[in-house]
Amino acid sequence: MIIDFTKPSTEERMFVIDMEEKELVLKTYVLHGRNSGDKYATSFSNKVNSYKSSLGFFLTDNTYYGKYGYALRIDGLEQGVNSNARDRAIVVHASKYADPLRISSFGKLGRSLGCPAVPPEVSKPLIDVIKEGSVMYIHADDSIYMAQSTVLNNHSDYKDVS
Repeated sequence: MIIDFTKPSTEERMFVIDMEEKELVLKTYVLHGRNSGDKYATSFSNKVNSYKSSLGFFLTDNTYYGKYGYALRIDGLEQGVNSNARDRAIVVHASKYADPLRISSFGKLGRSLGCPAVPPEVSKPLIDVIKEGSVMYIHADDSIYMAQSTVLNNHSDYKDVS
């Protein structure tokens, strides 16, 4: 799954891809954190109570029922970049503020406390497809993330075949 925060909240910017079948399974709207920006997500954090989105690579875990109904825990895989996802209670969940009908009234979607929240009608099918071990990548044109990413910058595991 990829979330592309280079796109505004008024566009579908979450993409679930079946890597085995090499096909797009689902695309939908997704919220960013209220302190990450307005229509565009431009500021990111790993800090508790920042109410910002985090970038980078995550791994989906188990589902549960909480404040927003059916939700999915995710774990950040990059120390210092998104490793506080659990402590921040960053989860995939439904939000009425992710309803695309809000765009015509407000010119954008609402924002979350940092969670990648999605429209209620796609929440359960989305979560059921990606739960328990899917890789999620949240992208933005952010030079700080690009410099800090332990996944993007660690090539020691790859052999030079030249």
